[in-house]
Amino acid sequence: MTGNGGYRDSALRPYVITGGKFRPSRAALGVETLLLRAETAGPLPVTATRESRALVRMCERLLSLAEAAAHLKLPLSLVKVLASELVDAGYLVARSGIPQAARPDMELLQEVLDGLRRLR
Repeated sequence: MTGNGGYRDSALRPYVITGGKFRPSRAALGVETLLLRAETAGPLPVTATRESRALVRMCERLLSLAEAAAHLKLPLSLVKVLASELVDAGYLVARSGIPQAARPDMELLQEVLDGLRRLR
């Protein structure tokens, strides 16, 4: 292991962790995607990697993809592949971030901020 949290610089380890996959099956997973263990998920198969097991265990509470990568000390791209596979297999549920329509209007927020500053 190296000093960067256990991730080896070799290409072999990521290949083993992802089962040879190098692209996520779900392109829509972004750094802000929230992951949660599926309520109906059974135990992982004995062939599951320790990283997959750790990811599912971590997701007992809501966790973003970026947070999961940081906790696992693995590259985001690798965790994205793992998460995609676990979502496809029914072990995790992925929730997207705030929909564009539900995001606050930036002009309105700026007006509120300007108004608050004038109150001083």
